[in-house]
Amino acid sequence: MSTPVFAQPTAKLPFPPNLLSDRPMRLIIENTPIPQDSTIRRLSAKEAVDLALEQNLSIQVERLNPLIDDLSVAEARSAWTPNFTSGLSGFSRDTPANSFLSGGKERVSDDEFGVNVGVSQLLPWGGASYSASWDNLRSKTTNTFSSFNPVLRTNFNLNFVQPLLRNFKIDSSRYQLLISSKNREVSNVQLRETVVQTIRQVKNAYWDLVYAISFLEVQEQSLDLAKESLKNNKMRVKVGTMAPIDIIEAEVEVARNEESRILAKASIEQAEDQLRSLIFNPDEPELWNLRLIPTDSPILELSSININDAVRNALDKRTDLRQARKNVETLDINVGYFKNQVLPQVNFEANYGLAGLGGNRLLRGAGFPGPVISETRRNFGSVLLDLLKNDFPTWTMGLTVSYPLGTSAAETGLERIKLQRTQLETQIKNLEFQVTTQVRDLARQVNTYVKRIEATQSVRTLAEQRLGAEQKKFEVGISTSFMVFQAQRDLLEARNNEVGTILDYNQSLVDFEAIQEASIGTGSGITIVALTQNLEQPSSELRQIPNLTSQQGQRQ
Repeated sequence: MSTPVFAQPTAKLPFPPNLLSDRPMRLIIENTPIPQDSTIRRLSAKEAVDLALEQNLSIQVERLNPLIDDLSVAEARSAWTPNFTSGLSGFSRDTPANSFLSGGKERVSDDEFGVNVGVSQLLPWGGASYSASWDNLRSKTTNTFSSFNPVLRTNFNLNFVQPLLRNFKIDSSRYQLLISSKNREVSNVQLRETVVQTIRQVKNAYWDLVYAISFLEVQEQSLDLAKESLKNNKMRVKVGTMAPIDIIEAEVEVARNEESRILAKASIEQAEDQLRSLIFNPDEPELWNLRLIPTDSPILELSSININDAVRNALDKRTDLRQARKNVETLDINVGYFKNQVLPQVNFEANYGLAGLGGNRLLRGAGFPGPVISETRRNFGSVLLDLLKNDFPTWTMGLTVSYPLGTSAAETGLERIKLQRTQLETQIKNLEFQVTTQVRDLARQVNTYVKRIEATQSVRTLAEQRLGAEQKKFEVGISTSFMVFQAQRDLLEARNNEVGTILDYNQSLVDFEAIQEASIGTGSGITIVALTQNLEQPSSELRQIPNLTSQQGQRQ
């Protein structure tokens, strides 16, 4: 497993205590209505990732692809499996006699029964092939010219073919094996890509849930401030130091914050569903009644990032780049194959055969055909002995040459593949440029979020001070309830911005880690189309390189 170049921590600052602590978790448990049949599952970020690796359906689907490709490799290897054949045959024929040489007065009857076995195999070396067959026949006839009746025949034949140019270094079977093996390697890369992308989605979904809980905490604090203001206004109206109209304004503020709290609770449920869909199997019992309570709080790690090391690591380990390079290797296999197919087809062929004959041999007297005066019997064992003693051999050897007159399909296919390889190399350069740009951009985002966090913390501190000042001014009568409520809203926004920026910083670190191993977006990018050749050999395929588009600054 590759290790991404990650930010080196120089300091750790936890979430501000008043923004994220154990309190929000308790608030959710205490204030959110939980159905009686629901259960609570406390979950750390690591536990969420482990569950996803075990149960995520996308990963389970992708894990099957290497197994499927293993079967494709086994199927390609089956081309060299010996093929055994056997058969039984029967034959009967009656032929009318049309001359005195027909062998009968009115008709000639022939009956045959045959048994044959054979084996053939394509050899994995040099494209050679062989076939061997053993044929046995017993026939009976009424033909008076026959010297054996019944007759026993046996034949053994061995044939060997060796390509000398085309199909010598590589043929269609070895070509398919190389392509299948390369596709198997691509499946491993795609599985790793799915794992990296899923881990990223799980971590971001986990922090989204933490953010939703933190957002509810902020809404609770703002609602408490609004209720406190309403309570104080009612007391002032009661003692006559404030007009009754100010109570309406405070009630509106309470209602506005109550609505925000309702929306915050809904966002928690939405974030929980997103996390559930990533880490649990749908067959999990009581899945939708399970409440997820994150136990980890994001840590602000003020880090230094070595951008050059991260870029080098991404160019070496990115799954889309690795897959593109595998596609180049696949094209190299195609180039080698079609270069071989352009050569003339020159085959050496040798054939060797043996024969044996037996049965009842008819001995005839004088005349044509002479009368049968006696017969000798030659059994099947004697016939087989003819084969073993090599008494009746037959052999042939030859050289066959064929070459197309004009441009062949292999030549056009070779030129097309060369162009596709050049095109793919250019696309890889473009992809490397995009990867470099993305890694540098995310590294800048990490550094930018660090500065933004410092700014949002200052804004939140100033908003707290302003609210305190407005409340004091309101108490002495030199400010209005409108200004107090406006200061409360500004504090609410400042707190949300601070919490959101810290969560965004943690998610940018997750993205920075993931982008060094896999693409993290969808959209326009590099697409390698399937390569198909309509020749005598099966077609090959180039796996598609995943699209590459940055989605920086967005939660998925």
